Amino acid sequence: MGKKSFKTILASAAVALALSGAGVGAAAPVNAMQTPKLAELVGDFDFSSSAKKTVIVELTEPSIVEAKQKGQKQSKANLSKARNQVKSQVAKAVKNAKINREYDHVFSGFSVELPEEGIPALLAMPGVKAVYPDVTYTVTSVGEVEAVSEEVFSPEMFDSAPFIGSDEAWETGFTGEGVTVAVIDTGADYTHPDLAHAFGENKGYDFVDNDKDPQETPAGDPRGESTQHGTHVSGTVAANGKIKGVAPDAELLAYRVLGPGGSGTTQNVIAGIEKAVEDGADVMNLSLGNSLNDPDYATSIALDWAMSEGVVAITSNGNSGPNNWTVGSPGTSRDAISVGATQLPFNLYDSTLSTSEGVSYPSAKVMGFPSDEELLALSGKEYEFVDVGFGAPEDFEGKDLIGKIALISRGGFAFVDKATNAKNAGAVGAIIYNNLAGEHADVPGMAVPTIKTTQEDGQKLLAELEAGNNKVLFNIEFDSEVGESMADFSSRGPVTGTWMIKPDVSAPGVNITSTVPTHDPANPYGYAAMQGTSMAAPHVAGAAALILDANPEWGVDDVKAALMNTAADVINPSTGKPYPHNSQGAGSIRVVDAINTETLAAPGSHSFGTFLKTKGKQVEKQQFTIKNLSAEKKNYSFEVNMGEYSDAIKVSTSNNLKVNPGKSQNVNLNVKVDAGQLAPGYYEGSITINDGEAAIDVPTILFVQEPDYPRAEYLAVSQQGENFQIQGLFPGGAEQVNFFVYTSDSKGAVGEYLGTFASYEEVPAGYSTFEWDGVVNGQKLQAGNYYNLYVQATYKNQTDTTGVNFLVR
Repeated sequence: MGKKSFKTILASAAVALALSGAGVGAAAPVNAMQTPKLAELVGDFDFSSSAKKTVIVELTEPSIVEAKQKGQKQSKANLSKARNQVKSQVAKAVKNAKINREYDHVFSGFSVELPEEGIPALLAMPGVKAVYPDVTYTVTSVGEVEAVSEEVFSPEMFDSAPFIGSDEAWETGFTGEGVTVAVIDTGADYTHPDLAHAFGENKGYDFVDNDKDPQETPAGDPRGESTQHGTHVSGTVAANGKIKGVAPDAELLAYRVLGPGGSGTTQNVIAGIEKAVEDGADVMNLSLGNSLNDPDYATSIALDWAMSEGVVAITSNGNSGPNNWTVGSPGTSRDAISVGATQLPFNLYDSTLSTSEGVSYPSAKVMGFPSDEELLALSGKEYEFVDVGFGAPEDFEGKDLIGKIALISRGGFAFVDKATNAKNAGAVGAIIYNNLAGEHADVPGMAVPTIKTTQEDGQKLLAELEAGNNKVLFNIEFDSEVGESMADFSSRGPVTGTWMIKPDVSAPGVNITSTVPTHDPANPYGYAAMQGTSMAAPHVAGAAALILDANPEWGVDDVKAALMNTAADVINPSTGKPYPHNSQGAGSIRVVDAINTETLAAPGSHSFGTFLKTKGKQVEKQQFTIKNLSAEKKNYSFEVNMGEYSDAIKVSTSNNLKVNPGKSQNVNLNVKVDAGQLAPGYYEGSITINDGEAAIDVPTILFVQEPDYPRAEYLAVSQQGENFQIQGLFPGGAEQVNFFVYTSDSKGAVGEYLGTFASYEEVPAGYSTFEWDGVVNGQKLQAGNYYNLYVQATYKNQTDTTGVNFLVR
């Protein structure tokens, strides 16, 4: 494929579609009449392919909730009639089309599987508003699951709920009683002793198996890998047994939309959202997502209408951090509360290491530990250490590790697994040395106290062991405490297109202990530690249940504003300054402060969008609402701080505002940016609202010139016979797109550069599909081999690259 103009290609396709959709004969003049407007197509497809695709069809007929919010009458019977009319058209126009899910409550439409070449027919059908791809969603937890046995389990291990203030809320009588939380996930083990109290006769629904039993996928299921994610999330929300969740008396509904291995698609996620609303949920939690920074999926529409119907929707922000623009759908939703993950405060320790002949290892540092007590227990004592290679289970076979230290090389698999294998073998600690130059990462919550060293010091330890010096002495001392901090894996905003700050708030998401299924009635007490924004989101869902218990008259915007307005700044320990808004949102939630707040400012954050003038001043206007919840009139003052850029960015509000008790008033914002004084980029600030006794900080951001979002954000490869279909997401389009290929292994390691095989100009914004014959520099890709495909996109003087690893069949 040579260099081509994508505009020309698409224009030709659009003419062909318009003629076909209008029913104009081949001989009719193209300009004889104005062609009807086609339905919106979100995503990009190969209209020449006969491969089966599932898409989500949105109808022009409004859903029950949308009509209600617009003051219109609507009924299920009318929606069914409108759907049937479109379904009938589909059946006539597209052979082998199969209708799957049907929606009417928070989304109007259906999902349909059909040959990809039949999708254009949908776009011209009366009654069709938009067509969306049925994308894959996965759970948003990271790393391996660390099982916690009942023998070593203690309630103190579950300290994240008290950290956000849940126990103080319980003491004042707010436990989530009477509030129903829907967990839209992999299902839930409703038989778990810590969860059984929360499930009534209606336990939810299984959209994977299409029945009323939303149990997790058990081990040994022939369809694929077992799951436990939804049970862990449910426990964080409402466990009440050996573990106490954030809202221990809340009621739970489980909706299994992700099947074996924790994977599912849009059509089931929308169905779960809709059913949760219809079943009367007050709060819903979606600890799932994909990597696409796109606010306009069908899932987001469903979530936004669920919020408007009075259901507080909580979503995880994703685990693709720490760079900006890594937030994924549905964390990109406009109205739902998106949640980032924090790590709870922990202690730092200094360590020294020496072997029996006085050999020192200056690179030795504490890597991770299960508890301060277990770490300090090693200090000042001499232990025998044993080389166990990479620390796989078979590396421990035939070796005595009881009461000893495991010496382990980095590589092969996760650090946490290495420490767990050492613990299972009876070791009291581990030393993990690097197999590359430099220092490897710290990993909180390791199963045994673990010291890390460089590759050089690791080789010294091996040499000492070979020489018969098999004793190691630790000296470990307390250094300092690190406060709550953002997890590196937590995805950052902002959102492309809307330029919104995401996450909205943050909550604990590292090394969270909660319930998991055992599928063993004789031993039903399963617990495990997991981490991810999946673990942070249910803390906020539980907090929302406590807030609604305390303030049952509050609406969804009140709950969201209370959580954001009262959140605490998360401080970056390396800088001593708060993390950016696009890392932490408004901050880490504090439940009691949210329950007791006397003022609500909504929305809880502001993006003023883009300021594109290169000379002179540009002014934009917005507003927010102040609600006085107290019994007295309040006088509010406002202060805007844009930091060192306050001279170039002027934000004006009312000097003061008087609001009567129980009343609300709007506050106008005028933002004036002098672009000539500012370099292109994004700028953060805050609006401080003060009533003389308490202050609320409302985060703000704005962009000068074109935002620095990734020009190439997503890449996928599908093989069709000997040819390939490549789909990419270019959020703002691209002036130039280049594709190039390397050899690879199954883990994605980059090998030999094979060459560039295609170049395009003027690729439009959004999703684009490219056809490729698999030939690079005259050579066909070899079946059975892995390759790395990269796309490089340039737009407005910024170039970005993203890639994907794939196997040729």
